[in-house]
Amino acid sequence: MVGINNSILIEYDDLESIIYLLKNVTEIDLSGYSKSSLKRRVERFLQVEKMDVVDLKNAIVNVKDFHNYFIQELVVNVTEMFRDPQFYVSLKKNVIPYLKTYPQIRIWSAGSSTGEEAYSTTILLNEMGILERSFIYGTDISPRALEIARKGVYSLNKIKSYTENYLQTKPVTDFSSHYTAMYDAAIINKEYRSKVLFSTHNLVSDGAFNEFQLIMCRNVMIYFDKELQERVLNLFYESLSLFGFLCLGSKESLYAHDIKKNFKVIDKQYNIYQKIK
Repeated sequence: MVGINNSILIEYDDLESIIYLLKNVTEIDLSGYSKSSLKRRVERFLQVEKMDVVDLKNAIVNVKDFHNYFIQELVVNVTEMFRDPQFYVSLKKNVIPYLKTYPQIRIWSAGSSTGEEAYSTTILLNEMGILERSFIYGTDISPRALEIARKGVYSLNKIKSYTENYLQTKPVTDFSSHYTAMYDAAIINKEYRSKVLFSTHNLVSDGAFNEFQLIMCRNVMIYFDKELQERVLNLFYESLSLFGFLCLGSKESLYAHDIKKNFKVIDKQYNIYQKIK
């Protein structure tokens, strides 16, 4: 269906059928995502790709690797290194000193997209002297995003904006010491790439896979409905060690969820919590 300004509009019945088809073809279940947000993203995708719903369904079933591309466009969020710089300042002040007391530190970057948050965290850990005994698991629903993350290669245009973010975190070194420039791109240093394992994990359907001292899932759950938010928060609770930290970002909080009674607020602005029971 074509709407005003030649934008493509779809019915919610169409959206449900696309979700059902994806689940059958890929086993990826998007049913818990906010329907209004998902609908907007599908409509935008159809407009950009000059497709209609019939074309889309046909491509999902018959075009090799199309479903990976489509899912990437639907669920991968815009990210950058040291996004919300003051969040990292808060990590330095409120979380890292506690993490230093552990002999081994396991961190989960959930919804890690193309890897920028995970690599930012490794740099922070290195500056604070605990990278050597730390390991990060970066997970995402999109295999295509994870391929980019594993390579750790970003354009120099992006590196310029990442540098501006980094400078606001009160760093102890130059950002250029954390990557190697090559033509029009830069690769994150091997010492950081070796400390992150990127793998596919679906917050909608997959369970706990380790115990962590820190879990970061910033600005991801705003795209989930209330029921899925509850399920994911329970997953994070089960995955956190006692006195471990949960970071949800500036747009999400535990305020409307019963599970908040199990956490202490560490930073209200950036919604950093500590598991206390």
